[in-house]
Amino acid sequence: MRSPTGSRDGLIWDDNGLGPVARWARQPNIDAIDRVCRRALRIDDDEASRDHCIVTFHCNGEFSKLYNVDTIRGKFIMRISLPVDPRNKTRAEAMTLRLVHRSTDIPVPKVIAFQDFAGQDELGFEWLLMECIPGKPAYYRWRKMTETQKEALTKKVAEFHSQLFRCGNLGRGFRTIGTLGTLPESDTHSTNPEVGPIVDSVFFAGPRFNYPIPRGPFHSSHDWLRAYLNLIISEHSTALAKAQTQDDKDHAELVLRLARKLMRLVHKVFPSLVNPAENTVLWHDDLSLKNIMVDDQGKVTGVIGWECVSALPKWMACQIPAFLRGAGRTQKPDRECYTNVSQSTSGIPEEDDADDRLDNEGKTELYWIHLMEYEQTQLRKIYYDRMRQLRPEWDKEVEEAELKVDFLGAVSRCGTQFYPVRVEQWADAIERREFVSLMHVLRMGIKQLDKDEPAAGHTINRAGTPTSTFSGSGGSSGVRTSSGAPPKPGSSASVTFRTPQWKRQDSESRPSSPRPGSPLPARPGSSMSTASTSTITVKPPTGSASASVALVRTRMG
Repeated sequence: MRSPTGSRDGLIWDDNGLGPVARWARQPNIDAIDRVCRRALRIDDDEASRDHCIVTFHCNGEFSKLYNVDTIRGKFIMRISLPVDPRNKTRAEAMTLRLVHRSTDIPVPKVIAFQDFAGQDELGFEWLLMECIPGKPAYYRWRKMTETQKEALTKKVAEFHSQLFRCGNLGRGFRTIGTLGTLPESDTHSTNPEVGPIVDSVFFAGPRFNYPIPRGPFHSSHDWLRAYLNLIISEHSTALAKAQTQDDKDHAELVLRLARKLMRLVHKVFPSLVNPAENTVLWHDDLSLKNIMVDDQGKVTGVIGWECVSALPKWMACQIPAFLRGAGRTQKPDRECYTNVSQSTSGIPEEDDADDRLDNEGKTELYWIHLMEYEQTQLRKIYYDRMRQLRPEWDKEVEEAELKVDFLGAVSRCGTQFYPVRVEQWADAIERREFVSLMHVLRMGIKQLDKDEPAAGHTINRAGTPTSTFSGSGGSSGVRTSSGAPPKPGSSASVTFRTPQWKRQDSESRPSSPRPGSPLPARPGSSMSTASTSTITVKPPTGSASASVALVRTRMG
């Protein structure tokens, strides 16, 4: 159950059709931010020192706003947070950053001060003041970085993850699942913060904040996932009672049936009795290129984005970092086979800040998508090789985590409008002890899976390495003629790149929900829409087929 922790004044939840979205009921006052920063940094607030502290807006986050604070003492960042989980979210981020800063060599922002109780000062919101990490997000430098620099970054991230396995409790990680420093009696100055109730949008978004559901700390994965499923059941039981159309009623009934089916499976995948409490580690699930800071030489200068980072089961930390997640591509795309475009036709609005633009170097968006897939495929091998060096049992840990990670993926999709029928097919297969990959089922459906052939698209092999049957630009498994056969060398053919088939046969028409900060789209914040289909002319190399490629773009919401 949730205990009272503070007011949610200033927060409004809107529903965009895909779920609740946090909005600001009022905006932070820039003069109030200036005064709070001056007090925290001990800078005089008088006319003579007016230019000693200058506050400017930096960017919006999902649940916060960030401000640049330029002072005579250096550069800082202030995060002002919506009260999505009053007191807990800000306090947890501050204590997590302090622990990581003290216990590892991961370059994280140093916490200067924080206020976890809105209303204690003129700002009226929770806030966190921290040092500004030098450099720029790797997202904006990636295309200019060399292969050696990208490999070095990948190895460094593996080393960071290895250190997080040992962070806490004198190098042994933690016990129980939850977030650091959220117990009511937590000492904010403790060098060894305890795990408390979990801070996660799954548990605090919209009306879920008030549901009478346990928030942790959880003794085991079993208890944590049961609480998650109980949230889904409570939410969709209410939706079913309020359903005004048959479609709404059918969807709510489908989700409830699936959630209860997964609830029956929990104890089969995760032991219900665990003593002592399950071993857990800090896991940064949003380690995208936007949260990895690098200098001009591509060297990592910092890791940001520690909101809602929690102590989670070790099997969660056996996943690849966010910036390496994507479709597999084994053949490097030939730059000369892609259309030349001008900067003005690259899909980047002219009003965007020039510093936020990705230089397309005169090539179509499709080239950069394929190049990123190829690079991710190569760098995943680098990552796993380095993890094997750092953790000799890594392959075994990854193998044992596969079913558990899939189960969490099924639960996270259960309460959404993304693929509930195929998630149910996967759950039915697991109940029959047919251990198929969740990603295979999402992409192809259970009836189309052939045990003798790997499914096309992103999969996970037994070593945990994402693989694919797509062979890349010009590969026979990636290109088909209208008859379905590969085009003959030297022939003229109309070909289509076979992208994942989002529109399924059983009436589900939306793709699985993307992870935040998905790696290197065509431009920051860009998305792909199912309603938009464009034809891009691909220049063939000498002696190859002339191709008109239909690229179906799917908006990821």
